[in-house]
Amino acid sequence: MKQDLTTGNIAKTMLLFALPMILGNLLQQFYNVADTLIVGQFLGAGALAAVGSAYTLMTFLTSILLGLCMGSGAVFSIRYGEKNEDRLKSSIFVSFILIGGLTIVLNLAVFVWIDPIMRLLRVPDEIYGMMREYLFVIFMGIGATFLYNYFASLLRAIGNSVVPLLFLGISALLNIGLDLLFVLVFRCGVAGAAGATVLSQYVSGIGITVYTYCKMPGLRIGKRHMQICRDIVREISQFSVLTCLQQSVMNFGILMVQGLVNSFGAAVMAAFAAAVKIDSFAYMPVQDFGNAFSTFIAQNYGAKKQDRIREGMKVAVTCAVIFCVMISAAVFAFAKPLMLIFVQPQETEILRVGVQYLRIEGMFYCGIGCLFLLYGLYRAMQMPGMSVVLTVISLGTRVLLAYTLSAVPAIGVVGIWWSVPIGWFLADLTGFLYYRKNQKKILQKLFQS
Repeated sequence: MKQDLTTGNIAKTMLLFALPMILGNLLQQFYNVADTLIVGQFLGAGALAAVGSAYTLMTFLTSILLGLCMGSGAVFSIRYGEKNEDRLKSSIFVSFILIGGLTIVLNLAVFVWIDPIMRLLRVPDEIYGMMREYLFVIFMGIGATFLYNYFASLLRAIGNSVVPLLFLGISALLNIGLDLLFVLVFRCGVAGAAGATVLSQYVSGIGITVYTYCKMPGLRIGKRHMQICRDIVREISQFSVLTCLQQSVMNFGILMVQGLVNSFGAAVMAAFAAAVKIDSFAYMPVQDFGNAFSTFIAQNYGAKKQDRIREGMKVAVTCAVIFCVMISAAVFAFAKPLMLIFVQPQETEILRVGVQYLRIEGMFYCGIGCLFLLYGLYRAMQMPGMSVVLTVISLGTRVLLAYTLSAVPAIGVVGIWWSVPIGWFLADLTGFLYYRKNQKKILQKLFQS
């Protein structure tokens, strides 16, 4: 099912397109959340700390591939909006070769450097073995991550956000079932949890690949499209590399913060591991709404519908702010019950730190909601470099303040939590002021071609 985002009621069109993406990525979170929940409840705080810290590393690695696929998706959306089928298929071929090749290199690199990476993260000795065991298995799923995200980005670019949701739903349920089987029945420990995730990832990755080839003949490339054209390589590289840089810079900053969190010991690591999962669930919908907004802008750019773009911006901001206010109130009010999903009641120190984190972050989700819209806007407007700038401001502030404030004995780990919303709002201010100052020039540039 393809959806044309250049016609129809703007709010309804955008929300209907975004909803499957939101549900899909919420399901995707179950891959690691299922590991975290089952490991935390049945294998203890040490295993929870190991899996949680590994999740941050995997998020960073996944962000590289996700950024490349999202960047290519923006190009696909523009070509689809232009109704330029040959150019679209040539772009599909070039981007698949480029991103697929990088995936192979990345996969080999993480296996070779697994121990230096763990030392860089300052993993405590008492959980080093468990975390290494988990990572060694989980790294085997990087190829599946590429396949799923590539074909999901391609389908979403032409307005099909339902099929990626269906494949994620199947694999998420499979992951939970295999987690219970491998951890509780076969007693495979953290390696079993990782194995369940990897097998489920391949179900979604291979499944969506086969579906796209069999059910979407309009996207099949012919021999005439299998050429490495310089202008297409340049276009794909511009979007993909800069979007990848934006995503990886964002998650590299988080990875640096993870290393700082690890230095505070296993209890803080476990609290952070559980709280970050809740955090991710809380703002994941507005992140996906930002991606849907980007596709909306890109398709209308290809169709040269300037007024529709302007109106879409107003609708997107209104929807994002309303959602963020609601979710902020919910997370703040139910911080402890949410932590108890992952942590046993007797783990009082872990609960205390996790609730503290959630109540600080939970007050400011509007900040990250607006930031995701700015990322999507600049990516769709052929200005992915600006998304990188905003990410550097957000994460640079976060890392700098986290290391500075946490070194003050009277502040400690709370300084890490407060550094996050401060970074969000500084980036929002920069992105908003830049657009206000350059609005006419940006829109004129969009419609010159």
